Amino acid sequence: MRILFSIGLLLVLLTSCGGNSPKKKQKELSVDQLYKKYPDSVPILIKHGNLMLERYDYEKALQDGAKAYRMQESNIEARFLYANALNNRANRTASDVMSAQHHFKYVVKKQPKNTQALVALATTYAQQGDNEKAFYYINEALRIDKKYRDAYILKGSIYLSMDNRKLAKSSYQTAVEQDPEFFAAYIKLGLIYQEEGDPLCIQYFITATQIRPNNIEAYYNLAYAYQQFDKIPEAQQTYREMLKKDPTFTPPLFQLGWIKQFKQNDIDSAIYFYNETLQKEPRYVEAWHNLGLAFETKGEKYQAIQYYRKALKYNPEFSISEDAIKRLSK
Repeated sequence: MRILFSIGLLLVLLTSCGGNSPKKKQKELSVDQLYKKYPDSVPILIKHGNLMLERYDYEKALQDGAKAYRMQESNIEARFLYANALNNRANRTASDVMSAQHHFKYVVKKQPKNTQALVALATTYAQQGDNEKAFYYINEALRIDKKYRDAYILKGSIYLSMDNRKLAKSSYQTAVEQDPEFFAAYIKLGLIYQEEGDPLCIQYFITATQIRPNNIEAYYNLAYAYQQFDKIPEAQQTYREMLKKDPTFTPPLFQLGWIKQFKQNDIDSAIYFYNETLQKEPRYVEAWHNLGLAFETKGEKYQAIQYYRKALKYNPEFSISEDAIKRLSK
């Protein structure tokens, strides 16, 4: 079923004043502005809900989807939005998955060639551990569109859950071949190769940072990969670039301290970076512990114990600090 009014048509209807006299062109409203102005418009609710999905704000998307679905139960797009948000929110329950599955089945019945709905339905089966049915619906989507990116992504995720890394990598690689700008697939491929100890992960993380140059997590993955594979100057430069982009993000400071301490044996510089880390995040347990190690290296055992105790204050189960205190207290 198609939406009765497109957003563009609705804008025309809302801004039309009648008559043939020249009118000053009105500025087109954004989706957010339309949403505030016309909160009971089903087409706008759906448009706004899908925008919330793109922003990963699943709770707001769920509110929009639920409202649109209540207002027009026969509206396929409203039902699909509601089910999609329900199935993607972080705190979803088994009941949520079953409910979403019910709605996706309805959509697929009404629109058997809807590849998005087929893959969404497959996702619910994957979440229930029924990979056979998940693959069935994935393959149904690929029979309709053999280049459908999201089908390959779900395949990769299922294979990864089965610990079949070879097929997972193949599926994710096929996904980026269909969509060379697909950021998430590069991150997934990078993480798989990184866990396998393969420096090829660096190239995938580089591509991810090129696609989203303001994504701090992508830069952190890249910097840590450089560090892991002993490309220390590159790691340090990337961590510094991250701090320029987001000075509040503390892991780069900690890692710069770690490099100074364990790769360059520059204890004083390491202490500086750990202190900078703790000024911004006093609960950074690993920074307290590494300060203890740094002062232990300098032969200042009493000061080292104080830092180990700080680590235990914020995490009483941080056993390596407890072991260090026992070692130094003998």
